[in-house]
Amino acid sequence: MQELFDILREFRDSRGWRKYHTPKNLSVSISIEAAELLELFQWTTSVEDEMRVLGERGKEVEEEVADILIYTLFLCDVAGIDPLVAVKRKMEKNERKYPKDRVYEF
Repeated sequence: MQELFDILREFRDSRGWRKYHTPKNLSVSISIEAAELLELFQWTTSVEDEMRVLGERGKEVEEEVADILIYTLFLCDVAGIDPLVAVKRKMEKNERKYPKDRVYEF
């Protein structure tokens, strides 16, 4: 994880972009990239269609996922959030909210 932060910070700082990395701007960027990911699956009507998109446009899906992750890590950086701690805490909360011995229907 530290290696990723080092790569991202070096990229950002060497271009003078840190001043643009505000919580709001990064949150907007996450949302935009998530919408671009969703656009790749627009008009699919079945899991089979979605899997076809993954097969045919997998590299584009990968790039959008990377963009989302990059902006999310930048947001963690400026907000002082340790993403590993945040995920562990959230999973602990999910374990309490959705116990494994219960049947779920969605």
